[in-house]
Amino acid sequence: MPEATLPTEKRVRQFRQILVWPLQLMPIHAGSQIQKHWELLQRSGADNPWREVDDVFPDDPARFHAQQYHEFITFLPHVQRFLYGESRTARQERVDGASPMRVFRRDDIAAVRLTPHPDSAPLTLQVARVDLHFFFDIDVVQLVVEVAADDLTLFQAQDTLYRFGRAYPAGWDDTGQGVHCLHRVEWLAADGGTLAVSDFEKRDKYLSFVGRHRAPCIAAHWDFLLRPLVPDHADEPGLIRYRQLEYYRMPVIAWLAVDNPRSLSRSDFIRLGLLTAASEQQSLPYADRHVADFELRYCYDRYWGDAIDGPPTRFLCCGHALVIVGDASSPQFTGAETGMLAQFRHQYFLLFLIAHFQKASLLMFSDRLVEALNRLDIHHPESVKEFKRVIRQLFEIFLRFTHRYWFHELSDLAQSRALYRMCVDHLGTESLFDEVRDEIREMSEYLDSDSLRRQANTVVRLTMVTTFGLIGSVTTGFLGMNLIAAADSPPAVKLLYFFLTLIPTTWLTLYTVVKSKRLSDFLEALSDERLPQRAKFGALVAVWRSRKPAG
Repeated sequence: MPEATLPTEKRVRQFRQILVWPLQLMPIHAGSQIQKHWELLQRSGADNPWREVDDVFPDDPARFHAQQYHEFITFLPHVQRFLYGESRTARQERVDGASPMRVFRRDDIAAVRLTPHPDSAPLTLQVARVDLHFFFDIDVVQLVVEVAADDLTLFQAQDTLYRFGRAYPAGWDDTGQGVHCLHRVEWLAADGGTLAVSDFEKRDKYLSFVGRHRAPCIAAHWDFLLRPLVPDHADEPGLIRYRQLEYYRMPVIAWLAVDNPRSLSRSDFIRLGLLTAASEQQSLPYADRHVADFELRYCYDRYWGDAIDGPPTRFLCCGHALVIVGDASSPQFTGAETGMLAQFRHQYFLLFLIAHFQKASLLMFSDRLVEALNRLDIHHPESVKEFKRVIRQLFEIFLRFTHRYWFHELSDLAQSRALYRMCVDHLGTESLFDEVRDEIREMSEYLDSDSLRRQANTVVRLTMVTTFGLIGSVTTGFLGMNLIAAADSPPAVKLLYFFLTLIPTTWLTLYTVVKSKRLSDFLEALSDERLPQRAKFGALVAVWRSRKPAG
């Protein structure tokens, strides 16, 4: 009997997978703090497949649905302002900052065909949405790809979760096929035509790119999906350029409706929750000790138990993935408008997106700090000035990020609050925030101390000029200012006297500035009552003594 018809085979009646891929956007205007990349996308040519979505949260009450209302009230007010902006009246009064998140969508991709291995049958999934999420004042964009399928085997679902979201292959096996990724990925149009195909098997392409650019090469089908955005290290031109921020495995949120959730074994849940490789065997993917606390660390079992009122539902979260498993026969779980499916595509998706946006933003700040340090050349004043300007800009942007996008709680609902906390804890976002904040603060404190040092040196020089200029001022004041009676002299004679006085006075002032540091040391030695007269005289002689170069 074929494997697909075995009566004991576990099946996933409905399957949803959403990839959330954060990317760093490179600046488009040098020296500008706020880079509005979406404006370039709006002005792209007719071949640009991306169009801004204006009905994510429509102003027209006739287009506003109950699910959007449930989504809105899930979040706290400060999160609502982040996700949905302000009302139309407020947007007219404040243009900038009124829409913290801009969403662009392409509708030319209808399905994706996945071929796991060279000798396996392809699996076709419907593409529900392909979006780009831009954020005001933060140079991060998130690619969102949602796929759906019906009546899969559990093995197919696990294998898709494990292999699909790979930006490039981890390596190659003896046959030249990519490791841990699908053999072939094809984006399909509505008429079934192929729009783009993966190239995981092109080993030389990936090796040569890394060798030349010290950066990974993005697979062809993902590169096609992001167009007209281009990788920053690519040789081709592009107005909007991006860099990879996280691991090459894209974060994923998934929803599985199975016949009997309680029939899944512990190893099944571990493979789903930790996104490990699929297996027909019921053995654990890791050692017993490694997964001994799996239920405690990665499972949210508020609705998972024998005595619960309602269908069993289990939430699995490891930070990189959030997986929801429930009963396919329950309308409460499969309802597209009011059930768990609707919450998965809206509330839980946004919860997951926010958690990864925050981490991506912090990684972006860290990358900018490293880049600023790499460009710093302490021997060139212009490089030092540019470094100071970049650090101060980063400090200002980080402050705005902290007050606009950083929060510890996003909902008062126990379930949403707990899942967000699990995501953040597993991602280590709060420790990363502390690390980036301390790095930026140390940079800012160093610049402040350097400015104070320079100001102190300037004060020393001015003090020396004033001190030694006081001698001449008192002397000329005592003798009187009319040493030379030239009031009735011709203008040419007066001009001559003026320059005869100006030139030596200017030279003496500048010479005092040049020797101000040594003169300051001499005055300090002169005022020290513990030093003998010989040492004080030596400090005076040292003002004109040439110093040997170091080394």
